[in-house]
Amino acid sequence: MPVPEELQSSWDEAAKQMDDGDPEKAMDALRSAWNSIENDSQRARTLRLAADAGTEMGLLDEQNQKSHWQKAYKNYSKALSLNSSNKETRRSMNKLASMMDERAISLGLGFKIFDEGNPTPLGVLVILVAMVVALSSFKLISDLFDDQGNPVVVFEVQYTVDNQQIVGEIEIELYEDDAPMHVESFLSHVENYQYDMSEFHRVIEGFMIQGGDIEGRGGAGGYSAHYYGLCNGVEKPESQCALEDWSIPHEHENGLMHTAGAVAAAHAGVNTDGSQFYIVPEGGSAKHLDWSEGKDCTGQETPNDEKDDGSCHTVFGYVISGLEHVNSISEVPTSGQSGGNTPLENVILLSAQTR
Repeated sequence: MPVPEELQSSWDEAAKQMDDGDPEKAMDALRSAWNSIENDSQRARTLRLAADAGTEMGLLDEQNQKSHWQKAYKNYSKALSLNSSNKETRRSMNKLASMMDERAISLGLGFKIFDEGNPTPLGVLVILVAMVVALSSFKLISDLFDDQGNPVVVFEVQYTVDNQQIVGEIEIELYEDDAPMHVESFLSHVENYQYDMSEFHRVIEGFMIQGGDIEGRGGAGGYSAHYYGLCNGVEKPESQCALEDWSIPHEHENGLMHTAGAVAAAHAGVNTDGSQFYIVPEGGSAKHLDWSEGKDCTGQETPNDEKDDGSCHTVFGYVISGLEHVNSISEVPTSGQSGGNTPLENVILLSAQTR
């Protein structure tokens, strides 16, 4: 479908103003053509451009940086809700999240995509997007991608808060183009019911919740669903490797970062990824596990820091619904007053299934 002339003119004007160093005028140009948008793909691109402008406004206006960046982050999230396959949007959002983390700025609304919050300079845009998304039953329309979108897995979890048992769902979108081996293995375990009735055996508040031990169910085991040529991180023929040592090669250089809701592979060293995974809650500090150019990923950087093994971990998905359950689980009481991270009351992954 061709882009309406008024909308294309708005995009071009916004790009020109950004090149001229005037993101505020770029934002005005985007507002002016909002009513000419005809589909979700165009709406997603407009929101992404608005988020780009908001990011630049935060750099130029440090006094109001927090407000600009929280609004920009929200607009990136909106854009992804409309076009989840857009890698440029995801990378821009991750870059902004990293900048915010460096300056101790919270993500604001984070992944609460449809919570309108306080009015913003793009308030009208946000409200209209929410209305259109609701009326279309959250149908994603993309003129740029002719595929079925990323696979989604639904966890049913059970945990206890204040002696009350809670059961809830966590939906996870898997990024198979960015981490194909990790996603393939994860989906195979899901489809073979391997994760059902396993436990989140390790919980560290302000960091992550970890589960996926499909062997002992308590954190000591877990292997890849397919043989990828690695036996506990060492290249060997499959005939020379026991099933419990099957592991996945790292894919941590894919650009996906440990922002709120990130789902990543746990491991005991480079290329030893198996079935275990962890999820980062809102406010969770896990950026030290991101890969960056020149970083030593051998795990030897900070041997005395319990929370930092100095290694790089592959992010292969993000929570798109139910992050509040991840947040709650990350705060359950754990064993020991200094360093204990086993939940006092079992946190159960009752079932995992594809949607």
